[in-house]
Amino acid sequence: MIPAVLPTYSRAKMTFETGEGSWLIDRDGTRYLDFGGGIAVTALGHAHPTLVKVLQDQAAKLWHTSNLYHIPNQEALAEKLREATFADTMFFTNSGAEAMECAIKMARKYWYEKGETQRTNIITFSGSFHGRTLATISAAGSEKLTKGFGPLLPGFIHLPFGDHEALRAAMDDTIAAVIVEPVIGEGGIIPLPDACLKGLRDLCDETGALMICDEIQCGMGRTGKLFAHEWAGVTPDIMAVAKGIGNGIPLGACLATEDAARGMTAGTHGSTYGGNPLACAVGAAVVELINTPEFLGDVSRKAGLLRQKLEGLVASHPDVFEGVRGTGLMLGLKCKAANADVVAAGHGEHLLTVMGGDNVVRLLPALNISDDELTEGVARLDAAAKTLGSAA
Repeated sequence: MIPAVLPTYSRAKMTFETGEGSWLIDRDGTRYLDFGGGIAVTALGHAHPTLVKVLQDQAAKLWHTSNLYHIPNQEALAEKLREATFADTMFFTNSGAEAMECAIKMARKYWYEKGETQRTNIITFSGSFHGRTLATISAAGSEKLTKGFGPLLPGFIHLPFGDHEALRAAMDDTIAAVIVEPVIGEGGIIPLPDACLKGLRDLCDETGALMICDEIQCGMGRTGKLFAHEWAGVTPDIMAVAKGIGNGIPLGACLATEDAARGMTAGTHGSTYGGNPLACAVGAAVVELINTPEFLGDVSRKAGLLRQKLEGLVASHPDVFEGVRGTGLMLGLKCKAANADVVAAGHGEHLLTVMGGDNVVRLLPALNISDDELTEGVARLDAAAKTLGSAA
């Protein structure tokens, strides 16, 4: 008999009932050190006291009105993000996939309004992940995401990651936009070199195509900047944000320049729940806590500490790991052993990590994790690796 919850996930056996900072507590009281962060969502850990108070205060006032009316919390969050980013305007959603849907529609509407109706194609890259809607799986194009769900939506051109010649050759007068993750997440924690991101920006400027950054996983301080594209000194035309911006409250946003958003007038897009008072109150508090030089600088410091310890881990277990990759507190362990086995061995040591593509284990801890907890996490990975080594 099929479960009441549709079995689209192969779930681990743990059942968590409470969380404290970088720890999750199972219903039997067992404490797990969380190096997965709900897949890069709980950027400030579990039950952060400031966010709990903000949520409780807003919950006692107002949860929902719909976007038929002005929402002060939404406008306040928009102003914070406008001040902190390239964006002039934004649309709030409940998820990253919805933010990407808005970005795709915005790019195509931009060219429609300019009278260049042939510019509907959007370039994406192998290994990318942009969500689970029909449009976003069509954008990513991998068989793992698309098998059985055809016919897919047309208008996406899939290119090999890192093939600059193929990219330049594809940039004809049908291209509306290029979508890029500054750090590929689901595909295996692969940072795009700064020079490549700059080159893509230059190519978009040269051809007129819009540059869309998917910062759903790598944004909100994860790399030591508020957004990962900042390291390259470039700005996109459109950007999708989610995950860490709500710290677990469903919240996403599609940010854009005034020019890129020119076609998105009243009636062209909408969301019943997107940008509701509850989510935006939390989102504004998250931005205030993360977007300070002191906080972001500490993320970079901790990232250096964690990477150093992980390099030592890899050297100690060459039969289990190949190397470390990534940036900031968005790191991946490239494995020789099956990454599923590494994750499962971590569970045995009461450590939570996340599988990624290319046989990588993703490490996505809270940005405010302590140095001692980082050290403890690597010690638990070491113990997990020893288990796998002895089993081999």
